[in-house]
Amino acid sequence: MQSNKKNNFLERAEQFIKENPRMFSALEEYDRTRKLPKLTYRERINVTIDQDILKKFKEYCIKNNYNMSRLIEKYIKEELNIK
Repeated sequence: MQSNKKNNFLERAEQFIKENPRMFSALEEYDRTRKLPKLTYRERINVTIDQDILKKFKEYCIKNNYNMSRLIEKYIKEELNIK
């Protein structure tokens, strides 16, 4: 019974590593340096959009307490069918 649990744990660990290679690399880096690297990096972009739309979007975000960048990122992910 104990061997079965151990095999199940190892299978789940291997699956986690395959599904989350960046996270596993971050844990390896922490093990080596005792410092966690960033898992996500953000980049500043410049875009040009209609000023009235931008004004309404800013007001909407302030009124609903949304982070504009995160909301735009969410819409881009939806458009690209990314989880």
